[in-house]
Amino acid sequence: MEYASAVILSTASAQHKAVYPAPAKPLTAEYTIYSGSLGDEQAPTKNDRKLAVEITGKAAKEIFDSLYPDVQGVSCSDEKGEQLRRKGRIWCAYSPSGGYRFFLGFNLRTGESISGGSC
Repeated sequence: MEYASAVILSTASAQHKAVYPAPAKPLTAEYTIYSGSLGDEQAPTKNDRKLAVEITGKAAKEIFDSLYPDVQGVSCSDEKGEQLRRKGRIWCAYSPSGGYRFFLGFNLRTGESISGGSC
């Protein structure tokens, strides 16, 4: 009788597994902790520490596809087919030679969102 109860409880438990409609997914990223400004990064200091994150690959494409429409009249290169998308301080780029890239950044001393990349 105990065995039957355990099977019933186990089956009922399996049927109530949580289903997440927006599951976490892996990503490929690189980050830099720096001071100064983008394009002129210096070693981080006690009072000036910023974080720049660049996500690439499948995750960057999914973010790019979610961050429409394209920004018009702005480009980072002369490469034909380049697309840029931006909302506030986050932005994505696509180029046929470089693929999809997503940038975000934070000031680690204030918690403020800052740009995480530049052309």
